[in-house]
Amino acid sequence: MSEQEIFDKVVKILEPYVKNEEAFASVVKETSILEDLKVNSARLVDVVLAFEDEFDIEIADEDADAVVTVGDAVRIITEKLG
Repeated sequence: MSEQEIFDKVVKILEPYVKNEEAFASVVKETSILEDLKVNSARLVDVVLAFEDEFDIEIADEDADAVVTVGDAVRIITEKLG
């Protein structure tokens, strides 16, 4: 699976949790999930679980804590799939 495909799936998974539609409309790898997209930190747990289900991977707590930007999520998922 290409990095772009992973990025697209990550964005799709994030969509229901996003509170800032304007930032979501122009999401890039540097977009902060909590700060820019306004996903609340409790919902981030649900997002990480959705990543695990979608990509059939396990994300350790320390890796989940490192998910700050959309790019962080893509990088961790890419590593797990690799």
